[in-house]
Amino acid sequence: MKKKRVLILGGGFGGIYAALEFEKRQDPDFEVTLISQDNFFLFTPMLHEVAASDLDLTHIVNPIRKMLRYVHFFEGEVRSVDIVKRQVVVSHGPDPHTHSLEYDDVVFALGSVTNFYDIPNLAETAVAMKSLGDAIRLRNLLIERLEEADAECAANDRISLLTFVVAGGGFAGVETIGSMNDLLKEALPYYRNLKPEMIRVVLVHPEEFVLPELGQELGRYATRKLAERGIEIRPNTKIKAVTSNGVELTDGADITTRTLVWTAGISPPPLLEKVPLPKERQRLKVNGAMGVEGYPGIWALGDCAMIPDQHGGYQPPTAQHASREGKVLAHNIVAHSRGEDLKPFRFNTLGLLASIGRRTGVARILGFNFSGFVAWWLWRTIYLLKLPRVEKKVRVALDWTLDVFFTKDFVQYLHQRSTPVVVTPVTNSEIRPKLTDTDQLSMVH
Repeated sequence: MKKKRVLILGGGFGGIYAALEFEKRQDPDFEVTLISQDNFFLFTPMLHEVAASDLDLTHIVNPIRKMLRYVHFFEGEVRSVDIVKRQVVVSHGPDPHTHSLEYDDVVFALGSVTNFYDIPNLAETAVAMKSLGDAIRLRNLLIERLEEADAECAANDRISLLTFVVAGGGFAGVETIGSMNDLLKEALPYYRNLKPEMIRVVLVHPEEFVLPELGQELGRYATRKLAERGIEIRPNTKIKAVTSNGVELTDGADITTRTLVWTAGISPPPLLEKVPLPKERQRLKVNGAMGVEGYPGIWALGDCAMIPDQHGGYQPPTAQHASREGKVLAHNIVAHSRGEDLKPFRFNTLGLLASIGRRTGVARILGFNFSGFVAWWLWRTIYLLKLPRVEKKVRVALDWTLDVFFTKDFVQYLHQRSTPVVVTPVTNSEIRPKLTDTDQLSMVH
């Protein structure tokens, strides 16, 4: 019997857990291929810890080829999906050249992209926090600003160099700014020309308090703790414009800065706009089993899909939902091919956690609120357990243990090639010693 060809587009939480479910089943009737731009799975909840030098950059990524042995892997970028011919065009390589892969079932698990809301100069200026490269770039930038500001010739530029603005008070923004603040304060004693009062860290947030997803009590607690640590909170405010000298806010204030971190919005991947499938809020409209109605063999999950829940709303696009959606989706693909009943996805959020810096956190788990050190400890414990593969769990645990005894490293991750130096070959005549007049006379005699 011809095998069913399943293509999973995307290696985020939804895609990788769908692939892992097929990996566990090892059904001989299916040929499953995971397509991803990166050859690793990034554990995004710990991304800010790489930016703040709490974790080594390789410890929060897992090689996909080590995770999957039965499921095939293709590293490349999905360029187009032809739902009539049932083909996916993927490009890869330095050329880059394309391949057309045929499918019987296709899963849209492409995640999301950063939304810059068409604000001029924002995309070119700001640092996002979506990828491993973003975290590395932010870490390098923070250290570079300290190095520049410490030089005596930069005395007149220290205000812009040492002012750091983060836009967005959700989970990504709060965890990022808390980690940034810790790194800057811990590195500062090693820069003799810099003082703590020179550092200005600003959080711009469009609501009254940060982390509104956790409710007013925890949101106000997190806002208060960040302020106590010297972080300037600008509530009910957005970025209005990005200028050559800094940013303009909607409340009329201007902030002079050279460092802007943008965590204020995401959008579905642009590829979805090109696919002629029913959508809602720019995402694919699917049923409870995560299939697109009227298009058998087309599925979607995570940030790419609007999945109805049992309460009349939609499933939130979080990692804990996407990972579970992947498992149910793999089951439904198998069940659909065999004419069996499909399983609707049903899941209630177990909890939400955030680390806000300096061994402090906030958490709501099963309806109970936690804050302070206990919440921070829960954050680390739960996410350590969720991190795939024992090898990575051990490495992260060791990093965190060593962090108790040693200060942070603030070296830059430089990836530029060494400067090429062209050496001109020396001829034999050029290496002969030049004889003085005295030497020549002595040789004659």
